[in-house]
Amino acid sequence: MRPEESWSHVDLVRCEEADSVSEKPINVDEEDGGLQVCRVCGDKANGYHFNVMTCEGCKGFFRRAMKRNVRLRCPFRKGTCEINRKTRRQCQACRLRKCLDSGMKKEMIMSDAAVEQRRALIKRKKREKIEAPLSGGQGLTEEQQALIQELMDAQMKTFDTTFSHFKDFRLRGEDGSIWNYQPPSKSDGKEIIPLLPHLADVSTYMFKGVINFAKVISYFRDLPIEDQISLLKGATFEMCLLRFNTMFDTETGTWECGRLAYCFEDPEGGFQKLLLDPLIKFHYMLKKLQLHKEEYVLMQAISLFSPDRPGVVQRNVVDQLQERFALTLKAYIEYSRPSPAHRFLFLKIMAVLTELRSINAQQTQQLLRIQDSHPFATPLMQELFSSTDG
Repeated sequence: MRPEESWSHVDLVRCEEADSVSEKPINVDEEDGGLQVCRVCGDKANGYHFNVMTCEGCKGFFRRAMKRNVRLRCPFRKGTCEINRKTRRQCQACRLRKCLDSGMKKEMIMSDAAVEQRRALIKRKKREKIEAPLSGGQGLTEEQQALIQELMDAQMKTFDTTFSHFKDFRLRGEDGSIWNYQPPSKSDGKEIIPLLPHLADVSTYMFKGVINFAKVISYFRDLPIEDQISLLKGATFEMCLLRFNTMFDTETGTWECGRLAYCFEDPEGGFQKLLLDPLIKFHYMLKKLQLHKEEYVLMQAISLFSPDRPGVVQRNVVDQLQERFALTLKAYIEYSRPSPAHRFLFLKIMAVLTELRSINAQQTQQLLRIQDSHPFATPLMQELFSSTDG
């Protein structure tokens, strides 16, 4: 017996089910609506292997027989043994003959190196499938990308981050009294001014920017004018806080507004607890999330398109728009932040927006009380605050 004939019948049978990964099957399970069977033994087939629809067992048998170059002989000396699921292990020679007669081709067998590469590819794809929810899957749709771009363009056109146009504002109250204003000190070339003396003016300046931001957005312009007014009255303060947070420096406790740096200092102590303490906590909490500019602008949109604002008529339309912005934010986070550390960022942002609603209601009430005893608000502030009930 030649050396190649020493590969025994038992060895072939023992290895028959061992080769679980080799060439990629084509057309799995069903074709033309019917269950596919192996063209060699009649067992259930799982795809095309080496040019023929076969089961996993006959695929492995043919691959090993060709690679080992075995010369098999029919033990029954017939050469025409019937090969089926039960008898396929009884005569290896006739089984190999039927493999070849069915059209299986030796030249389609992959090398050992190719098989190992395929195993590695399968493992990698399985790993990527598991990690897909964290890595954003297919990423952002074209519609979502366009939506973000429109918001970013609107933000750029209406948000004066350098405060270059914030000038020639009053230092006296509307009742003629002098603001609680101190001569500016110098720190790194910036003027340091207590926040409250400029509260009304800087807020009004920011409010105008937010209103213009909304007007640039096509989805907002498509709404009835009555709903536009209701949405702005409800969301302007919240959107301003989100914009202010982008300029907040947690190390110095100041808002960097161009050449001005607004601090928390309140020499009189009258407004500190009422107004500033809740805002300070909020800004530190939000800044800790280290949000991208895209996330900030999507938060503004979600806040703006809130269907439960007082006076909104087309609630269903606004609700659908808010959902669209929220889903875009979620998709953006999943796409741009693949790290598991950010898997709960979307939920944290939504919790921040809920907290923002609460702060809006509280601040509005406090400002109205202060306005009663010490008038300070501009006409625009009075219009927004008097018409908002959170």
